[in-house]
Amino acid sequence: MKLYTLFGGLVPGLLITSSYVLAAGPAAPGANDAPVQAKSDSENTGGFSYRPPMRGAPAARIGGGTRGIGDMTLELVVLAPDHTGLTTREQPTLYWYVSKAVPSHLEVTVINDEAIDPALEKEVDAPSRAGIQSIDLAKAGVKLKPGVEYRWFVSAIADPEQRSNDVVASGTIERITPDAALKSKIAGADDQSLARVYAQAGVWYDTIDTLSRMIEKSPGDSNLREQRAELLDQVGLKSVAAYARASGH
Repeated sequence: MKLYTLFGGLVPGLLITSSYVLAAGPAAPGANDAPVQAKSDSENTGGFSYRPPMRGAPAARIGGGTRGIGDMTLELVVLAPDHTGLTTREQPTLYWYVSKAVPSHLEVTVINDEAIDPALEKEVDAPSRAGIQSIDLAKAGVKLKPGVEYRWFVSAIADPEQRSNDVVASGTIERITPDAALKSKIAGADDQSLARVYAQAGVWYDTIDTLSRMIEKSPGDSNLREQRAELLDQVGLKSVAAYARASGH
């Protein structure tokens, strides 16, 4: 059964970012990280503050356990807030984290509930170690329509014949058209300033992407890693933030 069929009844805005257990046993650390109120710039070590958009009540994070690949316990997390994250881009990049190597297939699915078919259903390389992975929707040929909420999923497929056993993490995304003031700030910003502009405007996906691309260019810059970790902390993704601080990538 297809993923978008299995999750067709999810409430819009639902976010699954907690740990998922592939065998009976306790969930991985950080499984029930609570949403964190965004801090002021003065409270953040990197002077970096994400201000969530005022768009109604946030969706709750949920987690669950399922049997899957051998006796391995895996944490699979989308790098998304606990509400619908925003982007100004037609073809943004989506990020997720896995706590260890995944001896199975990974699949990324993007769904517009108003459409019959998914906007994207693509198998990606399974990681050979713990880390943050991404998919560039431009390379995948996917364009987001403005004002439409999309749900996206990353699935570890334990058994292609039993998709109900998939280990799944999910977030939501909506493309917005920036107003004149935000356009002006974006146009006049360098990369470091740009990440802050996006964060203060509540544009999550462009913020995390800008920081991640800077880190890719300068992996030894501990300040950039701390800023990304602080951003993840602010939306409750504490276990991912801890990894981001320690790993250097």
